[in-house]
Amino acid sequence: MRLILVGLPGSGKSTVGRQLARRLGLTFTDVDHAIEQRIGCSIRSFFEREGEVAFRDVEEQVIRELCAQDDGVIATGGGAVLRESNRATLHAAGHVIYLNSTPEEVFRRVRHDKARPLLQVDDPLQRLRDLHAQRDPLYRETAHFVIETGRPSVPTLVNMVLMQLELAGAIPARN
Repeated sequence: MRLILVGLPGSGKSTVGRQLARRLGLTFTDVDHAIEQRIGCSIRSFFEREGEVAFRDVEEQVIRELCAQDDGVIATGGGAVLRESNRATLHAAGHVIYLNSTPEEVFRRVRHDKARPLLQVDDPLQRLRDLHAQRDPLYRETAHFVIETGRPSVPTLVNMVLMQLELAGAIPARN
């Protein structure tokens, strides 16, 4: 089984993905970390040096490779859905879960995180609102399941994802 998490930067994809993988006994892969291993530097410095198109090319290649591998849980980067080819690859490769967070929730979580290049702007909350408006339809197009994250704890979110998968018959019901 392959589970793939999509959503805004800071929506909890990596954190929830790690816990999901642990609960299901699957491997966990963070696409951004896989990209950094491939390019040998931070995404931020690669982005600044090579530009977004070069980054998205590497991202597409890494996503294709990860989706061709064995079962596991994959947390994508927030912009992975920007390319139609990625949306198609992800949707076909497994059960895609959109962790839908409001821009305000994401801002509350990541406002002090300096490692997020897209948010190093004068008005990061407005930037998140713009990203959400642009990407929400793409996340929904890619996803099989939408989980409204709200403010629950990570274990609660993991349980919400597992419950959705059980109800859909994607995983066996737990006793």
